[in-house]
Amino acid sequence: MQRKLLRDGSLVFEIKVLPRAHTRQVSERMADGTLKVKVTAAPDRGRANEEVCAVIAEYLGVPRRCVEVVVGHTSQKKRVRITL
Repeated sequence: MQRKLLRDGSLVFEIKVLPRAHTRQVSERMADGTLKVKVTAAPDRGRANEEVCAVIAEYLGVPRRCVEVVVGHTSQKKRVRITL
């Protein structure tokens, strides 16, 4: 997984989003290390991105406000930042 700890203490990593899934979960790690995240929301008006942040926050046990999509807002492949 491409992970990078930035100078400000935040962690950035790659994910692949599967929208319109039956469940919402972090499902597996792909061969290149990218996390696969399933969400039930459709990729419409940022709904899937919001759900992605919520799922990752729950998975990592951090508050939702600590997770943000920084690259790939309209793509299945995204870069996510975790700040504490």
